[in-house]
Amino acid sequence: MKNLILLSIVFFGLYGCSSIKQQDETDHTQQHPNIVFIYLDDLGYGDVGAYGAQALETPNIDNLAHNGLRFTDGYSSSATCTPSRYALLTGAYPWRNKNAKILPGTAPLIIGANQMTVPKMLKKAGYQTGIVGKWHLGLGDGNVNWNKKITFGPNEVGFDYSYIMAATQDRVPTVYIENGNVVGLDPNDPIEINYKQNFEGEPTAISHPELTTMKWHHGHNNSIVNGIPRIGFMKGGTSAKWSDIDMADHFLEKAQTYVKEHKEKPFFLYYAMQQPHVPRTPNPRFVGKSGLGPRGDVIVEADWMIGEFMKTLEEEGVLDNTLIVFSSDNGPVLNDGYYDDAEEKLGIHTPTAGLRGGKYSLFEAGTRVPFITYWKGKITPNVSNALVCQMDLLPSLAELVGVEVGTNDAQNLMSTFLGKSNVGRDELILEATSRTTFRQGDWILIPPYKGPASLKKVNIEIGNAADFQLYNLKEDVKQQRNLAEENKEKLQQMLHDFVVLRGGDYSKTETYKLR
Repeated sequence: MKNLILLSIVFFGLYGCSSIKQQDETDHTQQHPNIVFIYLDDLGYGDVGAYGAQALETPNIDNLAHNGLRFTDGYSSSATCTPSRYALLTGAYPWRNKNAKILPGTAPLIIGANQMTVPKMLKKAGYQTGIVGKWHLGLGDGNVNWNKKITFGPNEVGFDYSYIMAATQDRVPTVYIENGNVVGLDPNDPIEINYKQNFEGEPTAISHPELTTMKWHHGHNNSIVNGIPRIGFMKGGTSAKWSDIDMADHFLEKAQTYVKEHKEKPFFLYYAMQQPHVPRTPNPRFVGKSGLGPRGDVIVEADWMIGEFMKTLEEEGVLDNTLIVFSSDNGPVLNDGYYDDAEEKLGIHTPTAGLRGGKYSLFEAGTRVPFITYWKGKITPNVSNALVCQMDLLPSLAELVGVEVGTNDAQNLMSTFLGKSNVGRDELILEATSRTTFRQGDWILIPPYKGPASLKKVNIEIGNAADFQLYNLKEDVKQQRNLAEENKEKLQQMLHDFVVLRGGDYSKTETYKLR
């Protein structure tokens, strides 16, 4: 009888401990969802069906929007790529960092060694962290030897795993880099990169136009890779050069593999897609699918990739416990350096959804972008008009996983991102090529800036004007009526708040005083 009681105690103890352990693991999983950023490149507010696109079908992105939370007032921090990616990962305004601008492929890393980042923060909560796709935040110290392991990159700012391109698809080096090592490099054919001068005997789009299969319009007439002229000069590395038409499939496979290999513990994946940035090189199976030329085709291609990625999350049993954030680094541009029929085949499609400006612009189309949060069973499908910015994700996710972080610029909007609150930011400074504008409530202020009103080569209004511009976005989202003259009191108040928020002394800032 005693033996039976003892056996029962032992059995209960083992079973009880096992049950408690399983419960703890379940609770841990519930408290720590997988987190995925799906980040597109130059996708406009009007390029998605759920945001009003009529001539372009994006069923998989629409599925995220219709079954998640679609923000109508969601912003990237900037109207160009590098600054937005900097803000996304650091939670800091990019205009505070003079190096946060469109970078060449040889630029040094612009994120500080001691700077907090999303992956660093999540690692404190036990996350595995990975990036697949476009980086464009600099590598090394500015003097990279591409034939050895590259340090000071994604792995040094919090990513356990990285599989990236250094800059953009139209810039050299045109190779993939995995955890600091160029993939497929032949040591007998070393890579050399230079953004100032060509290497002797190497063909360019100017010296050998017959070698190109894509015609350059502006700024893309240096080294030729796969028939495409690029920005910058490259020599060697033949076996390591990527295939442009297979890039989307390649990054998808790496993202899917990451999920399969890391599904047992909470993971963070930054899936930074290259579409629809130039050069637009859809795989042959997507050519002609949109009817809008290569730009439309690569958006259709990207949408398909997202659908396949979502299938992987579901098949691997992690979809229900994965928070997905979908957005774009800045607004749209049609002709951004190549003749690819983006303008000619546009038809009735409006990438800006009628917003003014586009990429490079201080107007709304530069930074107001598709912004969706999705968490199956946790986020109730809805539409939110809350003012939110991508840089707010760092402190918000920190709240979600129980990590304390200090940020000066970003705000904790986790309840808003989960749809539990419709309260967003009160104010936000937005940036475009080192110029800034100020959003406060329904109003937006653009200070006077010298320079052309439009960039003729890309056919985009960029917001420069000799006088102040003041718009009420609730009544005039297309920014057609400048209220600066008739509402000087509002202009004065916003100007004061803008200067103070930027860290200036309004009383000593003659530049901003009204005439």
